[in-house]
Amino acid sequence: MNAMHFLVGIIFDLFLMVVLLRFWLQLVKADFYNPLSQAVIKATSFAVNPLRKLIPGLGGLDLASLVVALLVGFAKVSVLMLMLGGYWDPMGAAIDGALTVAKEAFSLVFWVLIIRAILSWVAQGYNPIAAVFDQLTEPMLRPVRKIIPPLGGLDLSILVVLIGMQFLQILMMDLLR
Repeated sequence: MNAMHFLVGIIFDLFLMVVLLRFWLQLVKADFYNPLSQAVIKATSFAVNPLRKLIPGLGGLDLASLVVALLVGFAKVSVLMLMLGGYWDPMGAAIDGALTVAKEAFSLVFWVLIIRAILSWVAQGYNPIAAVFDQLTEPMLRPVRKIIPPLGGLDLSILVVLIGMQFLQILMMDLLR
């Protein structure tokens, strides 16, 4: 049963990350024609586009993608509840689903920052994936660079943002306990 629990969890988590990436791409107005952006849009359009007809965007926020993310989190928790104990608590599933979305959002930002740092060391010339990751993370890194400028070519802004995110994630979990 642990193998099935893992498989179901990972499938939901991967799709949730792609939906959250779509929300984030539209939030920062990343290049829509970039191959990575196109792949994310195509992978999520079956779930997001029908909701767009019912839930319009608001001030640059793609609310349909956010609702899909919350529904995926709710579905993940619900399926795992039914698999593990056969008992389904809709309120508990809704709360745990929202927490799952928040946890995955932190995880997504973490990995995008790590991949951006690695790509900055190895990517030569123009790389479309690096370009999108730059567009995604620059709004978080720019304010840190104003306080801590690059030191001799070493940019510490990613490290500062990662530490800040870990602090916020731990604080959020402590407050929820």
